[in-house]
Amino acid sequence: MSDSVILRSVKKFGEENHAFESDGSYNNDKKSRLQNKKKSESTQVGFFQLFRFSSSTDIWLMLVGSLCAILHGIAHPAILIVFGILTDLFIDYDIEIQELSIPGKACVNNTIVWINSSFNQNVTNGTSCGLVDVENEMIKFASVYAGIGVAVLITAYIQICVWIITGARQVEKMRKIYFRRIMRMEIGWFDCNSVGELNTKFSDNINKINDAIADQLAVFIQRITSALFGFLLGFYRGWKLTLVIISASPLIGIGAAIIGLSVAKFTDLELKAYAKAGSVADEVISSIRTVAAFGGEKKEVERYEKNLVFAQRWGIRKGMVIGFFTGYMWCLIFFCYALAFWYGSTLILDGDEYTPGTLVQIFLSVIVGAINLGHASSCLEAFATGRVAATSIFETIDRKPIMDCMADDGYKLDRIKGEIEFQNVTFHYPSRPEVQILNNLNMVIKPGEMTALVGPSGSGKSTALQLIQRFYDPSEGMVTLDGHDIRSLNIRWLRDQIGIVEQEPVLFSTTIAENIRYGRKEATMEDIIQAAKDANAYNFIMNLPQQFDTLVGEGGGQMSGGQKQRIAIARALIRNPKILLLDMATSALDNESEAMVQEALSKIQHGHTIISVAHRLSTVRAVDVIIGFEHGTAVERGTHEELLERKGIYFTLVTLQSHGEKALNEKGEKGKEETEDNIPEKTLNRGGYQDSLRASIRQRSRSQLSHLAHEPPLAVVDHKSTYEDKGKDVPEEENIHPAPFLRIMKYNAPEWPYMVAGALGAAVNGAVTPLYSFLFSQILGTFSIPDVEEQRSQIYDICLLFVVMGCVSIVTQFLQGYTFAKSGELLTKRLRKFGFKAMLGQDIGWFDDLRNNPGTLTTRLATDASQVQGAAGSQIGMMVNSFSNIAVALIVAFFFSWKLTLVIMCFFPFLALSGALQTRLLTDFASQDKQVLEKAGQVTNEAFSNIRTIAGIGLQEQFVEVFETELEKLFKIAIRKANVYGFCFGFSQSIVFIANAASYRYGGYLILYEGLHFSHVFRVISSVVLSATAVGRAISYTPSYAKAKISAARFFQLLERRPPISVYSGMGEKWNNFQGKIDFVDCKFTYPSRPTVQVLNGLSVSVKPGQTLAFVGSSGCGKSTSIQLLERFYDPDQGRVMIDGHDSKNVNVQFLRSNIGIVSQEPVLFACSIMDNIKYGDNTKEIPKERVIEAAKQAQLHDFVMSLPDKYETNVGSHGSQLSRGEKQRIAIARAIVRDPKILLLDEATSALDTESEKTVQIALDKARKGRTCIVIAHRLSTIQNSDIIAVMSQGVVIEKGTHEDLMAQKGAYYKLVTTGAPIS
Repeated sequence: MSDSVILRSVKKFGEENHAFESDGSYNNDKKSRLQNKKKSESTQVGFFQLFRFSSSTDIWLMLVGSLCAILHGIAHPAILIVFGILTDLFIDYDIEIQELSIPGKACVNNTIVWINSSFNQNVTNGTSCGLVDVENEMIKFASVYAGIGVAVLITAYIQICVWIITGARQVEKMRKIYFRRIMRMEIGWFDCNSVGELNTKFSDNINKINDAIADQLAVFIQRITSALFGFLLGFYRGWKLTLVIISASPLIGIGAAIIGLSVAKFTDLELKAYAKAGSVADEVISSIRTVAAFGGEKKEVERYEKNLVFAQRWGIRKGMVIGFFTGYMWCLIFFCYALAFWYGSTLILDGDEYTPGTLVQIFLSVIVGAINLGHASSCLEAFATGRVAATSIFETIDRKPIMDCMADDGYKLDRIKGEIEFQNVTFHYPSRPEVQILNNLNMVIKPGEMTALVGPSGSGKSTALQLIQRFYDPSEGMVTLDGHDIRSLNIRWLRDQIGIVEQEPVLFSTTIAENIRYGRKEATMEDIIQAAKDANAYNFIMNLPQQFDTLVGEGGGQMSGGQKQRIAIARALIRNPKILLLDMATSALDNESEAMVQEALSKIQHGHTIISVAHRLSTVRAVDVIIGFEHGTAVERGTHEELLERKGIYFTLVTLQSHGEKALNEKGEKGKEETEDNIPEKTLNRGGYQDSLRASIRQRSRSQLSHLAHEPPLAVVDHKSTYEDKGKDVPEEENIHPAPFLRIMKYNAPEWPYMVAGALGAAVNGAVTPLYSFLFSQILGTFSIPDVEEQRSQIYDICLLFVVMGCVSIVTQFLQGYTFAKSGELLTKRLRKFGFKAMLGQDIGWFDDLRNNPGTLTTRLATDASQVQGAAGSQIGMMVNSFSNIAVALIVAFFFSWKLTLVIMCFFPFLALSGALQTRLLTDFASQDKQVLEKAGQVTNEAFSNIRTIAGIGLQEQFVEVFETELEKLFKIAIRKANVYGFCFGFSQSIVFIANAASYRYGGYLILYEGLHFSHVFRVISSVVLSATAVGRAISYTPSYAKAKISAARFFQLLERRPPISVYSGMGEKWNNFQGKIDFVDCKFTYPSRPTVQVLNGLSVSVKPGQTLAFVGSSGCGKSTSIQLLERFYDPDQGRVMIDGHDSKNVNVQFLRSNIGIVSQEPVLFACSIMDNIKYGDNTKEIPKERVIEAAKQAQLHDFVMSLPDKYETNVGSHGSQLSRGEKQRIAIARAIVRDPKILLLDEATSALDTESEKTVQIALDKARKGRTCIVIAHRLSTIQNSDIIAVMSQGVVIEKGTHEDLMAQKGAYYKLVTTGAPIS
C-alpha cells in the first residue's frame, strides 16, 4: 500500500504563501506581508461566491433545478393531507359496518334506523350510512397517490440532473481558469508552493467545491422545503397539538447535539491517545536497528500497548455515550408519541375539535418536518467544506502574477546582438529570503563569444542563468540585453531568443521527435533531423527500433542520462537561439560524446552568445572567456592561461580536479580490469554528492522522492530506479484476497459474552420499528369503537405501551452501543499489538524496502486496524438490528394479512435495492471520474514539476490545451452521471408512493370483499415499507465491510510472514563461555533493497578474543556493512561469519545480540529519561540504579548528569534532541557498557565530536574496550593507532592489514592516508 501516505504540507488553510507579496521586487516587506496575512485569514469565501463562474445558462438551470426541488419537497407533506382524509373515510366506514352488524338495524335513506321495532320508526341516533363508496374512494385515492409518485419521479430527476450539469459546467470552468492562472505564475511562486500540494488542490479541493454546488444543494433545498411545509401543515390543521409535539423537540435536539459533540470530542481524544501510541510506533520503527541491536522488541511492544489502552478507553466511552444518548432520544420520541396520542385523543373525544384524520395529519407532518430538518442539516457540512476548499483556489485565481509570462506587454527588439550585462545584481530566492545568492554581481558577456562560468557549488552560477531567462527579477541592480533592461522586454519574446540545456534535462512523455519539436512549434522533420545531427544524437536515435517515434517515457525515464542530454541539446539548437545557456549540459556524457557535442557547439558559435556553466574544467579550456565565481560575485575573468597564472579560484579548482583524476588513474592501473568499469561512475560521483544536493535544491519537485528513500544519495539515477521499482511492485501487494469473516471473529473470540449481550440488545432495537407501526395502527383502529369510554381506556393502554417501549429502548440501545464498542475496540487494540509485534520481528532487510518506510507502517497500524471494525464491533450490531427489524416486520405482516403482504412484497426489491443501486452507481461514476482526473493529474503534475523547462521554452499554451481536452471527457461523464443518477434518484424517491398506491388500492378491495379491518391494512403496509428501508440500510454497510476484510487480510499477511532472521524464535545454538572470537570468511554481500550494488566482495579478516580490530577506508567501502552482518541484521550472500567457531546463521539471534554492544556514529536515543536510555542496554532484566551509575562513571557521563536539575530523570527529548552530540555519544557508550557485552562495536563513535569531547569520549571508550573483543571504524586515524589489527578496506575487500607500525613500513595505502590525510578512493 504505497499510495496510502499522502504528503501534504503542514500549512493552515487560508494562509497561502506570502513569501513574495511585495511590490514586484522581492524586498522582504514584512509589514505588507502581515497585513496580507490578516486579510486572507478573515476572507472566507461566502457561499454564493462559490457560484462566481456561473454563466446565464447556469443560472437558468439552477433556477429550474431549485423549482423542481421545491415541488419535490412539497410532495411529502401533500400526501399527508390525502392520508388524513383516507383515515377518516376508513373510520367512518368501519363505524357504519359495526352499526349495521347489530341485528335489527338497517340503512334507510342514507340513515341508520331500527326496523320492525315497537319504537316509532323515526327514532334514531341518525348515523348516516351508505354514503361511503370505499371502492371508488380507494381508486381516487390510489390515483392521486400514483400521480404524486409520477410527479416526484419527474421533478426529482430534473432537480438532480440539472444541478449536476450546472455543477459540472462551473467546475470545469473553474479548473480551466485555475490551471491557466497557475501556468502564468512566476517561478518564484512555484518555489513556495509544492507540486504535491498543487495537485492535491486540483483534485481534492475542487471536488469539495463540486460537492457543495451540485446535487447536494438540490437535495438540501428539497429537504428544507419538506420540513417547512410539514410544520406549516401541522400548524394549519391544529396548532395546539403541533405545539405539544414540538415542545419535546428541544430535548431531542439536545440529545442529538450531545451525540454530535461527544462523538467529535471522544474521537479527538481517541485520536490524540492513539497519536501517542503512533509516535511510539514511529520512533521504534524508524530506529529499528537500535531496537534490534539491544533486543528491545518485547519492551517496545509493551510500551506501545500501554499507550493503546488509553485510546481503547476513549473508544469505549464514546460507544457508551452514543448508546446512552441514542437510547435517550428514542425514549423521548416514544414519550412524545404517547403524549401526542393521549392529548390528541382527548381533543377528539372531548372537544370534537379534530377528527382522527386530522390527528394523523398533524402527527405525521410534524415528524416528516423534523426528519427532513435533520437530514438537511447534514448537507451543511458539505457546504462548509466547499467554502474552506474554495478559499485557497480563489486566492490563487485572484492573484496577479509578478511576471506574467503569457502577457503581451513589454518591448520586442527588431534585431539583437546578444550582449548581456549584469550591473550590481543582488539576489535571493523568494523561498529562502535569508540566503543571499548573488552579491553585487557585475559582469559583461560579449556577443558571439563563448563564456564559461566556473566556481564552487552554490556560488551563484546557475542563478545567473535563471536571471538571464527572467525566471526571477534581481532584488537590486539590473540585467540588460543589448543595453535594454530585460524587465522592459516581453517575457515570451525574450525566452524565444534563448535556448537552454540543463544539467538534468527534462523530457516530456511523448516521442523523441515531439520533444525536439517543442523547441520550435513549426519545425519540419528535416529541421529535427538536422538538429539531432548537430547535437550528435542522430546515430543513437536511428539505432532505436522506432527511431524518431520512440517514446521517451515518463520524465524521459527510458533514456540514459547522455541520451536525454543530447535530445535536450537538439531541442535547444532547433530554436536557432541568439543566446544559448548550457548549465553543465555535458555532465552526463562520456568523454567521447562530450568532445563531439563540444565540437558541434563550437560550430554554431558564430553569431550566437553561448554561456556555459561547467564543473568539469576540461570542457572549458577552449572557450573565449572564463569568469570565476565565488560567494555570488564574479572575482576573476580571462582565458584559461591567464587565469592559471593568476593563481586564483580557477587555479585551485583546476589543481584539485587534476589531482583527483591522477590518483584515480593510478588506482585504475593497479586494480586492472575488474574495477575499471566502476571508475567513470566514481568520477561522476565524487563531485556528484554536491551536484545532486544542488540539483535537489533547484528541482524541488524531484527531491520529494528522496525524502521517502532513506538511503545515501548514490547517483540521482539510483532514486529513479527505486521509484520505478516501486511502481512495478505495488500491484503484487494489492491483489490481496479478502479475509474470511470467521477468521476476523476468531481474534474477537475472548469478547463473546459482550457480543451476545450486544446482539440481544440490537435485536430488540430492531424489533422496535415494526412494533411502532403495530401500535400506531392499533390507535387508528380504536377510533372506530362505538363506546367512548372503551376507546379512552384502549388509547391510554397503547400510550402506556409507548412509554414502556421508550424505557426499554434506553436499556437496549445502551447495551448495543457499549458492548459492541468494547468488543470492537479490544479487537482493534489486539490487532494493533499483534501487528506491531510482527513488524518488530521482521528482518532489517524488510524495513529497507521503500514500501515499508516508517510512515507507511505507522499509518497501516493506525488505519487498517480501525478499518477492521467495519466487519466487527458496532457494524455487527447494525446488521443484527436490520435483520431483526425485517424478521419481526414480516412476521407481523403475514400474521395479519398474507395476501396484502405478498402484494407489497412485489415492491420489496425495488424499495430495498434502489438505495443500493444508487450507491453502486455513484461509486462507479466516482471511479470513472478518478481515472479521468488521474489522466488530467498527470498533465498537471508534468506541468508543475517541470515548470522551469516549460517556461524556458514557452510551452504553457500547449499544456493548457492538452489539459482542457482531458477535462472535456470529465464533463461528458458528468452529463451521463446526471441522467443516470437523476433517474435512479427519482425512481428511489417515487417508488414509495407507487408502492403505497398499489397496496392501498388492494387493501381497499380486501376491506370491502374480505372484511379485513382497516387498521390491519395500515399495519401491514407501514411495517413492510419501513422494513424495506432497513434492508437498504443493511446493504449500505457492505462497502465498509469489504474494506474491513481487505484490511484484515493485510494484517494476516503481515502476521504470517516468516522473516529469514527471526528474533522471536528460540531456535539456534547457544553456549556458555562466550569468548568473542570473530572470523569473516570470504563474505560477499549486497543490500536486498539495492541488489545491483555489490557492497562486500569477499571480505576475510579475523579477530581473537580481547583484540581490537580497526577498519579504515573511504565511505561506502563496506566497513559499517561488516558490523551489520556481525549483528545479524543481514546474512551474507556467500561466505560465512564465524563466532567462536560457530556459523552465525546457526546461532540464536537473541543470544548473539545479547553478547554484542554497539555505539554508532549517530546514536539513537529514545524519548524517555537518561536512566531509561542507559537501562535500554540490557532489556532482559531490571537493572539496579547502582549499575547504571557505575556505567555512567565509566562513560565519563556521571558528572555531567549530576549537574542537570533532574539528574538521571532528565528527559532527552525525541531522538535525544535536548542533548549535545557528545552527551548523546556518552549515553550510548554507557548503554553499551551496561550490557556488559563480550564484543564491542564502535562505528565512528567519536566522529561527530569536537576535540574536547572527543578526548573525554576516547578515554571512556578505551576503558570500555578492556577485556572485550572490539571492532572500531574510524575516519580519524589518530583514534586507532594503538589497535591490535588495522584493516584497510576498499570496494568491499581488505587490501592490507597489520599493526600501525607494520603498515607504515609497507608504505602502501595506509601510509598514504596517514601522511596526506587524503581519502582513499
